[in-house]
Formats: sequence, structure tokens, C-alpha cells
Amino acid sequence: MAGMGAFVAQYDNNRGPDQQGTPGFIGSNLFFKGHQTLKEQLQSMKDKEMLEAMRKIVEMVAKGQDVSDLFPDVVKAVVSKSTEVKKLVYMYLVRYAEEQQDLALLSISTFQKGLKDPNQLIRASALRVLSSIRVQMIVPIMMLAIKDSVSDLSPYVRKTAAHAIPKLYSLDPDQGEQLIDVVEKLLQDKTTLVAGSAVMAFEQLCPSRIDLIHKNYRRLCAIVADIDEWGQCAVINMLTRYARTQFVDPNRKTEEKDSDEETSEESEDSEEDFMNSLQTGPIDAVDPDLRLLLQACRPLLQSRNSAVVMQVAQLFYHCAPEGEIVHVVKALIRLLKSKRETQVIVLTNITTMSAKYRKLFEQHMKSFFVNASDPTNVRLLKLEILTNIATETNISVLLREFQTYVYSSDKEFAAATVHAIGRCAAEISEVTDVCMHGLMNLISTKDDTVVGESVIVIKKLLQMQASDKSGIIKRMTRLLATVTVPLARASILWLVGEYVEKVPKLAPDVLRKMAKSFADEEDIVKLQILNLAAKAWIVNNKKITLLVPYILAQAKYDLNYDIRDRERFIRKVLCPNSENPSPLEKYAKKFFMTSKPPPNLRSTFKNRDEYQLGSLSHMLNSNAIGYQPLPSFPEVAPDSSVRTVVDTSWAAQARESRSSSASATNHKTKGFYSSEGDTDEEDSDEEDSDSEDEESDSEEESDEESDEESDEESSEEEDSEDEESDEEDDDSSEEESSSEEEVIKKPPPKSKPPKKSKPAATATLLDFDEPAAPPTDSAPTVPQSSVTLDELLGDFGTMSVDPGSTGPNYSLDNVRTTHELLHRMSGGGLAVDYSFPRSGTVSGAVPISLTFNNTTDQPITDIKVDDIDLKGGVEFSGFDSIPLISPGQSSQIAININFNDTLQPAKFTLCSSKGRFPCKIQPPVGELLSPFVVIESDFDSMKGKLSGMHEVTGECGNCGKDPGTISQLVSETAATSICFSAESNCLKFASKTAAQEKTLLITLNVGEVIKISVNSEAVVLGSMILKDIIKAIEA
Repeated sequence: MAGMGAFVAQYDNNRGPDQQGTPGFIGSNLFFKGHQTLKEQLQSMKDKEMLEAMRKIVEMVAKGQDVSDLFPDVVKAVVSKSTEVKKLVYMYLVRYAEEQQDLALLSISTFQKGLKDPNQLIRASALRVLSSIRVQMIVPIMMLAIKDSVSDLSPYVRKTAAHAIPKLYSLDPDQGEQLIDVVEKLLQDKTTLVAGSAVMAFEQLCPSRIDLIHKNYRRLCAIVADIDEWGQCAVINMLTRYARTQFVDPNRKTEEKDSDEETSEESEDSEEDFMNSLQTGPIDAVDPDLRLLLQACRPLLQSRNSAVVMQVAQLFYHCAPEGEIVHVVKALIRLLKSKRETQVIVLTNITTMSAKYRKLFEQHMKSFFVNASDPTNVRLLKLEILTNIATETNISVLLREFQTYVYSSDKEFAAATVHAIGRCAAEISEVTDVCMHGLMNLISTKDDTVVGESVIVIKKLLQMQASDKSGIIKRMTRLLATVTVPLARASILWLVGEYVEKVPKLAPDVLRKMAKSFADEEDIVKLQILNLAAKAWIVNNKKITLLVPYILAQAKYDLNYDIRDRERFIRKVLCPNSENPSPLEKYAKKFFMTSKPPPNLRSTFKNRDEYQLGSLSHMLNSNAIGYQPLPSFPEVAPDSSVRTVVDTSWAAQARESRSSSASATNHKTKGFYSSEGDTDEEDSDEEDSDSEDEESDSEEESDEESDEESDEESSEEEDSEDEESDEEDDDSSEEESSSEEEVIKKPPPKSKPPKKSKPAATATLLDFDEPAAPPTDSAPTVPQSSVTLDELLGDFGTMSVDPGSTGPNYSLDNVRTTHELLHRMSGGGLAVDYSFPRSGTVSGAVPISLTFNNTTDQPITDIKVDDIDLKGGVEFSGFDSIPLISPGQSSQIAININFNDTLQPAKFTLCSSKGRFPCKIQPPVGELLSPFVVIESDFDSMKGKLSGMHEVTGECGNCGKDPGTISQLVSETAATSICFSAESNCLKFASKTAAQEKTLLITLNVGEVIKISVNSEAVVLGSMILKDIIKAIEA
């Protein structure tokens, strides 16, 4: 029985899908019985049985079996609470939703409910199924789902929304305008997981809307290395087309004016100007943004994905300066060791590149030698490349290699080798005679293919030479008795006819022999016989008076109309045996004996670069469906300011802060130190001397020491921000503008009061970080400045909670752990420390306070930053130089560094009068965060959406600490804001990453064992935060 069952199962599997399980066939009962069992399991209320059934169904789908009859039962299982079951159900629905549209429409509400599921995989699967239903009536539902999904917290869901956009557009093109707005929002997404899908949606929806790429161009260049491989191909292809429309040709040469040439002969001055213009050479037309693109893509040549390497290669070929194309050579050579299919594509592109740049692959010539295991198409491509890179230095090696290829058993390859020898002879004059001699020897071989190709090549070479050809022609005419290749026989006849004046005695004899076999020859040979007859008649018609009419008589009744037309033309022009001469007879020699231009033996890939490298059209050498020609470079580059983003990036806000502070400083300086007639430049020049005066006065007047030092530090900080913002203009445009960000409003600048009067204090939370002024006898003044919301929230995360109190207890002292940047022994007496004040935060950047101490008895001058070395997207432009620090004195400045949410250090060289000292600033992981306030309900909602793989958990011992102490430890470890919880033993903290603004939520359940969970899109960052919190609590 077991053997019979196996036979039945094997028989059923071997039949077609339309026959399996149908009545009347063996095994049909087993088929229905299996489906019935699956239906019963799907209708079961137990998740275990439903999961087992779905696994079997998905396995059957993967094997290609038709299980569409289970669609109603599978749809019902979508309401299961098991996440694993839902995943498998959606996988099945994606496969059959388009085929079973009516049943799928009945479950629209279920799919819409899946869009709100806490699990990101379920939300993405529901959107994928919804977009797979190709029914016009659900277009509004699909549009609403896509718009909601592009704002989802999960990048995976946003990526799925990008994939759904082309599906909706193909279903209803009228939705294009709305979808363009959605694509524009996706292009601004900061997550690398979404970028590739967003660009692909852009390419399929609106590839001509270049304006959508302008403000995202620099950011895409910065993150292209972090995008997935499929997305990298899409992004690089799009950026290639963008570069061809926005930048001028980097290989464009300097244009020389004719007027300069004429005037250079008239005067010495003009001649000198002309020579100077010639020495200028080519214009360095590489746009900085184009250079950014090339530098960003060049590391991808090391990618393991051959498609990515090819995309980078075509980018450099079409957009890079000629001197930089060499960077792609080694990467393409590496791909030749890949699979055969990849090898063919790579060789095709190398052939096109070598046809234009001969010396590009010359050093790797041996990599293109033909192997015995290579198929014919690979052999032909390698042969084409070897011919393209042939030069005077390597031609001897190539000819020895070609000599082996000629005797290959592959006839097509052997014939192509003969043609390659002819090309080498035509292009390199030093070896023309050697190649001609070798080709003449090949005529004696027994291989008709090689002999025929040799005759054709010799014929072309003879046209290009001016030497005596009669000897070679006589030798080739002897081959007419043995050569059977039609093209070779036609070539011999063409040679005899072309040079009939040099072999007048040979032509009649050849014509006589060919007249006998005229009826049996191929059409191409018959045409050459007629041409030979006409030319021989013009030169000497006495010897062929009867022969030519005989040939024309045979051609008159030939089956081919081309031959009949040629016969009538020759008869009317020459009129053999006619008493009435034709008026065209005197032009006969011009018709038939006109000198022909020599043939151009060149690569068949010469003009193939009109197609974009790596495209299907380039591979086929013809326009494929959907191919868009690569645009030409513009003559004048469009405005580059469209790629500059200046709204809410951290560098832009630094400029705004700088300008407001600078204006306030100028006003104070002008009101006290300057006369009314002084200019702004004089005010700026006097500012340094004023600061020095304040330092000397501080030794005499202790009451104003802290105020004057504060003014000096403020002046230095403003100067550092000036330099930083000016140098960061280009880099700031790489930051993405977001409609959800708010511009920080700065309070209006305050005028500096007279020196002898006490200045008004500023009552903001940010000022509690600074040391308090010494006590005086005067009465305290009332704060005058207003407090903005952003300033209040700046230190909101540093508060601690006393569980015994009715409200929160704020800790206003910021965490200011000092780190050593430069030791006084290493810095020649200059000691530098840095700390993270968590105040004065600029969007995207981490605020850092630098303290310079002069421990020597001599002044230290000209302190500045040089040789900044940044990696991983870190942004730092240094600070303005500090002109002087007196002995025993210190100076403090504030800087902002955008670490791009990484632990990459900002490396630079600190220069002073004591020397140059390498330094680096590396932030603790907790300082990469920025606190933000959220209520508990929103906190729980965001945490639910950041579950699964976005959640890391851990636990540690309590060690007798109360919630207030633990809250303070968390605030010291990471820059977070506490979220008030209804549970006394549950602490919740909220923050975002400083650069990319990814949400990070921390939850602590305090008991004998403290359970900690961190939810964030930045999983790696979250796991490091978790370790630091556990370490801080257990310390």
C-alpha cells in the first residue's frame, strides 16, 4: 500500500496544474482530501493549527501549485491574533489578490485594519496586498493608505508605500499630481532604507521633474554608500542623468578665438596674450557638486554587487573627467571572474570603453586573452577588446596570440581573428607588411572560412596602400578555382575590376572563366562579374567583343531583379554591338572607374556609446522599449543655488544665531567705546583692544571681573561662529529640510549698559549653567528678557523626580563632565578641556564648550584649528582663531559639531604659538540625543509602533536606589526628557537623535530588579544607550 501511495503521489505531481486534482484522474481524491484538511485547520480557533496550515499553503505556492481555491478560507484567517499567521496570510494574499479580485474586495476593511496594526511587518503587508488589487474603485482607498503610510514611524512601511506608488499610477494615471507630492515627501526621508525605493518611484512616476531632486541632491550623495544595493543602482542611475543636465562637460576644452590668432601676428602684446591663453590649457570645469557625486560613488567600486559596480562605471564614463575614468578599470577587471552572464555584460561595456579610450585597459591586456573554456560570444568580445587596445608596444604580443586563434576549431572566432589582424594592419603602419604577409599565407590553408575572410581583409588593405598591387592580385586570382565563399569570390573579382588598368591581360582571362559559371554563381558574385565586364570593356573592348554580350545575355533573364537592372544599365551605357552610340557612353568611365575612398576598418562598438552603458539598449545596440536617451551636457551650467538648503539645518541656525549676536555686540561696542562717526569696520577693529582693556581693568575692579570675562568669551564665540558658518555654507545644504521642524526664534539683542552700572541679568534656564556673578551690595535687578519655549525645553530633560513630592523637582545644573582634549605637557603649556553643556543646542549639532588654559608664564597667541579630518558625515568647520591668552588666564568658547548620529570622532590639528597638536573630540553616546516633551498617551502610542526589532531590553539590580535617584542617573547618562507616568515605579524618558531626529524612548520599571527597554529606529544607538544606563545604575 505504501508503494501504491507513492506511485499515486508521483503520478499526480508529474501532471499539469490543470489536471492535478481533477475528477477522473488518479490521485484526485487525495488532492481534495489534502485541501479539505487545510480548510479545517484554517477554520480552527487554535493558532498552532492555523500556523501549520499556512506553512503548508505557502510551501505549495512556492512550488508552483495552484491553491487559489483556498482564498476564502485564508482571508478569514487574517483576523488571527498571531503575528506569524498574519505574515503568512499576507504572503498568500499578495500572490492571489490580483487573480481573486472579487473576494479580495470583500476583505478591504480587514486590510485597512491591518494598516493600523502595531507590528510594522503587518502594516507593510496590508499595504502591499491593498496595492495588489487591480480594481479602479479602490483607488481612493489606496491613495489614502499610501498618504498615511509615508508618514509612518517605521521606515519599512514607508519603503513599502514607495513601492505601491507605481502600482497605483499604472492603475489610475490621473492620480499623478497627488502622487508627485507623495514622492516629494519620500525623497526628503532621512532613512537610507527608504531612499532607494523613493528614487525608483520618482523614476517611474515623474523622471522629468528634476526640481524635486535639487534640494535632495547633496543628501543623496552623502548617503548613497549606506543605501541597499538595489537602491544604489536606482540612485546612481538617476544621479547620472541629473549630472548630465545640471553640469557642464568636465572634458570641455578652452575655446580659442580667431580674432586673437589674427592680432597675435601684428603686435608683441597680442602675441604674449595669445601664448598665455594657449598655456592655460583645458578649463577645470568640474563643478563642486559633480565632484561630490564622484567622490561619494567611488568607494562603491568595491561593492560585492556587480550591478552597483557597473552603475558606478557608467557614471564615471559619462560624467567624470577623462583622467578619472581609470579608477573603474580594476573594478571591472575583477568582475571578469564572476559568472558567465555577468562576464558578457561587463565585456560588452569594456569593449565600448576601450574603443574610445585605447590606453585605459592596456596594462590589463593579459586579462582578455581567450581561454579554452570561453564560449564564442565571450571570445569575440575579448578579441574586440584586444584589437582596440593594440599599440606599437604590444602589437608583437597580440599578433602571436592571434596566430594561435586563427587555427581555432571555432570557425566564427577564427574568421573574426583574421578581421582583427586586418584592423591592426590598418591602424598600425609599422606592422602592415607583416600582417599582409601573414594573410597571404592564410590563403593557402584548407579552411574555406579563414581563406574567405583573408581575401576580404586583403582586398580592404590593398585599397589603403599605394604600392604596386599586381603581384598580389595575380596570386589571388588563382584562388577562384578553389575558394567557395561567395563574399571572397566577389572580393577577388572586385579587385581585378578595380585595378583592371594594372592587369589588362589578366582581366579578360578571369572574365572568360567566370562567364562559364555565371549561372551557378551567387547573386553577389554575378554583380561583380557584370562590373568586371563593364570595366574591362572600357579599358580594352577588342579582346572581349563577344564575351561581354554573352554575359549580358545571361544576366538579362536572371531571376534576381537587381541583376537584370544592372544588365540594362550597362547595355544602355556601353551599347556593345550597337550601331547607334549612346549619349552616356562618354561618361562610362566616370560611372564605373571612379576612384573609391579606402574602407574604414574600425570597431563595431565605435558608436555604441550613444546608448547609456549598462542599459539593455547598449547591450542590443538598438533602442529597447522604455529606453530614455542620456541627455547631453548643457553649454552653460544652470544655477547651482537650487541645490542649497538654507531653512532649518543646524548650520543655517548657527548663522542666524551668529548674526543676531554680532549685531548686538556691534551695538554695544559702538555705544560705549566708539564715537558716533566711527564706521562698522573701525568698531570691529577696536573690539579686540576693548577686550584687552577689560582684562586689565578686571585686575583693579573685582566687581566687574565676571562680566568682562563673559563679554570676552562672547566675542570669541561670535568670531568662531562667523568662520564656522561661512565655511559650512556648502555642507549645510546637505541637510534635509523638513516641514515639521520649527525655526528657533532668537530673543532681540540687548544693548550693553554703561561700564560702571550693573548689567541686567537674563532669566532663562540656559543661563544656570554659567557661574554666578560675585555678590555685591547693590539690590538685585529684575529680569528683563522673555523666555522662549525652545529655551525652556532645552534643559527640560535634566529634571529629577522625588516620588514623595506632589510635583517634579527640577535639577537646573546641566551635566558638565569635563574631558581632556589636550594635556598641558603635550600642548607646551596650553591645556584644553571640553564638555557637553546641553544648552544652546542647534538643530542637528551637539553643543560643546572648549576651555583653553595658559599654564605658562608667557602669553600664547594665534590659537586656531587646521587639518580637519572628518568621516561618516561628521560636520565641523572649526572656530575663529584666539589672538591671545595671557599667562595664567583661560578662555572659553562654544562650538557645534554635527556627529551625524555616529561615534565617529572629529579629528583636527590645534595650532598655536607653541606648535601643532593633533586632537579629536568623540562624544559619549548619550550626548547624541536631544530631549523632547511628550505626554504619556503619545509616548505609549509611539512605543507600540517601535516594537519588535526596534526594541532592546535589559535588566539590572536595584542596589537600593529610589526612582528619583535613578531618574537623575538616566538624565546624566543621556540627554532625555522625562515623561510623567501614572505609575509611580515606571519611569519614561523621551528623546530624539540630534542629526536625523529618530525617536528614542526609554522605559524603566523600578523594583527589586529594574527592567529597562529602549525603543528606537536607531537600534544600534539604542543598545549602546541601554548598556550605559545599566552601567550607571549598577555603579
